[in-house]
Amino acid sequence: MQPIEMSAVDLVAALRQGDITAVQCTTAFLDRIEATNGTINAFLAVDRDGALTRAADIDARRKAGKPLGALAGLPVALKDVLCTTDMPTTCASKMLQGFRPPYDADVVARLRNADAVFVGKTNMDEFAMGGSNENSAFGPVRNPWDLSRAPGGSSGGSAACVAGDMAPVAIGSDTGGSIRQPAGLCGITGLKPTYGRVSRRGLVAFASSLDQIGPMARSAADCALIMETIAGHDPGDSTSLAVDVPRYTDLLDKPLAGVRIGRVPEHYAEGLDPEVAKGVDEAFAVLKAAGATVHDVKLPHAKYGIPTYYLIAPCEASSNLARYDGAHYGHRAEPGKGHRAEPSQQADGFESPLVEMYCRSRAEGFGPEVKRRIMLGTYALSAGYYDAYYAKALRVRRLIRQDYLDAFQSVDLIGGPVSATPAFKLGEKTDDPLAMYLVDLYTVGTNLAGVGGISFPCGFTKSGLPIGFQLQAPPLAEPLLLQAADRFQRLTDWHRRRPKTTGEVKA
Repeated sequence: MQPIEMSAVDLVAALRQGDITAVQCTTAFLDRIEATNGTINAFLAVDRDGALTRAADIDARRKAGKPLGALAGLPVALKDVLCTTDMPTTCASKMLQGFRPPYDADVVARLRNADAVFVGKTNMDEFAMGGSNENSAFGPVRNPWDLSRAPGGSSGGSAACVAGDMAPVAIGSDTGGSIRQPAGLCGITGLKPTYGRVSRRGLVAFASSLDQIGPMARSAADCALIMETIAGHDPGDSTSLAVDVPRYTDLLDKPLAGVRIGRVPEHYAEGLDPEVAKGVDEAFAVLKAAGATVHDVKLPHAKYGIPTYYLIAPCEASSNLARYDGAHYGHRAEPGKGHRAEPSQQADGFESPLVEMYCRSRAEGFGPEVKRRIMLGTYALSAGYYDAYYAKALRVRRLIRQDYLDAFQSVDLIGGPVSATPAFKLGEKTDDPLAMYLVDLYTVGTNLAGVGGISFPCGFTKSGLPIGFQLQAPPLAEPLLLQAADRFQRLTDWHRRRPKTTGEVKA
């Protein structure tokens, strides 16, 4: 079996046993990236020289009998929203084009200490704002299963690179479904941990109370392996939970007897694709056959999830992105003629050069979707509207969280679709922001409630597109999420299927 066909768990074992060297493993994935990234556009930066140098050092230390980290030699791709000292961090935005951070994100530092090999930074929706990866300033990512379709977003590059065998593992971030939705559309496994389970230090912020970092890989077992490295308390992140990290990989192979899984009838409302509904029902059947029981549960305020999310997230984005003004951070516009001011504002007939620079820098640096969300958030936070919009959304968020906590009194997990449809055509929703926002219908509740969620493939449509299934769990119940997903994957082979990526784009 070739390295690009192997799971992360198997690769780590093969590297440890000496069946393959870190240089051989890394070279195989770098060659795959070189052959396919021109078509898929999953990577914004590839560090071939750096990756091979690091791999050679790992091989030398292994040969010398020196201690090595738990992931020694494993290639890993990083979403370009994570700070890295040795590669640019652009957030797929012209605002940060060429920016090289002075420090590593906590997750990146943990992976370095585990001797992972970073092959590159993956494409994404600009500043993680989007559900299709079409908002990147550097071009959209294409879904390896059908190159005319979107991979989902915002972690679309991370999902596509794993689906396309360009990396065995990628790190993504999830603010309203940005790990789970692209994982579902690309036929891989993606874990959104409990808020605070993984440090956010060094993650360029979109919505600070919602953002969470997590692994994307072929299987739940691979995600468990990565979680053992990236999870844990970080004193540098005030929201990081001071809770011990379990040995997730040791907790996988357990039966599901007695596990209660909730099914939300409202998930089967108008708009759910019949093939997706069928795949989800069949997934429930597999879990029941594995010993779990399925029970209907209510999430009464779930219908308010989208409007609540699309008030809270833009408000936090408006605050977080205010720093990118061309003076302190980010792209600075070239000097030019000032804009004509209102008579009451005029000094010498024009606005001040500083105000002009701010306006032009932000206009040039941010893309349309980022501007839209900044304006939505700024409006909702403005005097006279704060209580009507943002404060009310926070109250509804509390109700949504309570719905989840109440449901978890009677069930251990909640299952359902990841998205209402399979991967949609590139360009299909770009002219309708509301339609694009609705792709997060089944995922935003997890973030609003701060609980954990995992998505994994549960079937394929007649046209060969992956169908994703989602499980949600109470806070810090990642072991149960991974256990249930792993049991499902031991009984099915959906996660082992590979797309036949070509250089031709389907009509």
